[in-house]
Formats: sequence, C-alpha cells, structure tokens
Amino acid sequence: MRPEDPDRLVIINGGRCGHAEVADVPVGAIFSNASGTVDQDGVHATTSPTGVRPVRILVVDDEKRLAAALRRGLEAEGFAVDVALTGDEGMWLATQHPYDAIVLDIMLPGLNGYEICAQLRDAGNWTPILMLTAKDGEWDEAEALDTGADDYLIKPFSYVVLLAHLRALLRRGARDRPAELVAGDLILDPAARTCRRDDTSIALTSRETAVLEFLMRRAGEVVSKTDIVEHVWDMHFDGDLNVVEVHVSAIRRKIDVPFERHTIETVRGAGYRLDATGG
Repeated sequence: MRPEDPDRLVIINGGRCGHAEVADVPVGAIFSNASGTVDQDGVHATTSPTGVRPVRILVVDDEKRLAAALRRGLEAEGFAVDVALTGDEGMWLATQHPYDAIVLDIMLPGLNGYEICAQLRDAGNWTPILMLTAKDGEWDEAEALDTGADDYLIKPFSYVVLLAHLRALLRRGARDRPAELVAGDLILDPAARTCRRDDTSIALTSRETAVLEFLMRRAGEVVSKTDIVEHVWDMHFDGDLNVVEVHVSAIRRKIDVPFERHTIETVRGAGYRLDATGG
C-alpha cells in the first residue's frame, strides 16, 4: 500500500537514536471518534475554535520524512497544514499567518525551537505551541516550558498521542496576554518578562521572573519554599530547597536594595511573604 493512499494513515514511532519510523494503518482504526464534520469524500473537516475556517497548523521540523508524515496525518484529520524545514522559515511563517497551533521541533537549522518560541512570546504571539524534543532530560523539558511552550512531547512518540495533545491545546485556545502584576510601584509583566519600579527597568532572569510572579500572585500570603519549587520548578523536583533562597536573595538585590525597600519578607520557619504595597 502506497503511503499516499487516502484510506491509510501514518503513525510515527521512534527507531534507534531518536529517529522516527513510519508505518501505515487504516484511518478508521485511529480516528473513529474524530471531532469535526465529514465531507462527501469521507475526510474530516476540523474547524477552528471560531467555527469559521479549518484549523490551521504549522509544523516546524527539519526531518523531512517526519514532517511529511505529520502533514499527511493531520490533513487526513481535516487540518490545514503548513510545513517549515528550517527555524528561519518557521519563524517567518509563524509571524505571517494566523495559526491555531504550532508543532515545533527544538533542534533546527537556523533559529532553534527555543529561540522561535521566545521571540514569538516576546512579540505578543500566544499561538499554542507543542514542542518536540529528542532530549529526555528534565532541564530540557523545563526550558521548553520556560521559553513559552504550552506542551511538549519527547521523540519518539505515537501519532495518536501527538494528536491528543494537539487537540487539548486547541480546546484551550490561545492564551490571553497575562495582565501586569502590581505591588505599589513594583510592576511585573510576565508575558513580556519585564519588571520595573516606576520608570526604572529591572533586569531579571527567567527563573527570577517566575519566582517573583508567583509571589506577586500570592501577595500578602505566606508562601513556603516547597510551594515555590512545585510551581516554578517542578512538583517532582528533588534538589535542595535552598535554591529558592538563592533566587529570592537575587531578586531582593534587584527590586529592593537599590530602592531601599523591603518587598519580600522572610517568615521564619514558614517561607516568604510579598508586601502588596511594594514595601
């Protein structure tokens, strides 16, 4: 059976060294419960969240065989699919067209997936991004999410699982730009990753921004180190909790010391409390 046969669909499973192997199976065996309508040719026509046009997906992956397989599979499901084989091409397409979701590989020629994701978020583009990675380390996964990805999958993966993740992103839709968080004259914009006191800009690292954001969202409350780790790092983090103390100290040196303020209070034996008035 030829791969382009419309009655069959590819499934991607990993081979050795993270490369994908492609096998074909009947479409009906996988998509018997697919969402959307079915046209006269038996092809699912999946509509966008607005119900006006087909869902449009951008796939950015330099593995030609994998990218082609994803395109065939998603088109068989009724999605409109564009493919980019380089990071630069993917970035250009992502800024030129209103995609409903982006499937983005990390290792790409030109701009890598992290850079594309970060640049889109910095530009205020909140299209849902599903990141693909051949790396299975927790730090790689954390970096994907920290740069703005909404979800990730580790290669090799099952096509059925990828589709489930993609549908979940589409149900949630694009995120609204997060509002600025304000504590007195201390202002944090989590989306733009900017911080300032009045008109004075304050440079924070991504992790410092995440810690400060969590504290500001819980302003006036006592927050434990464990709570901070579970929300900013990972609930399975098994390192030293003193990493929180290190980051809080760094934040204080930036948002408090130069301005003679005391925004973040240490509550002995309990954690930290951020003053809602900005100290």
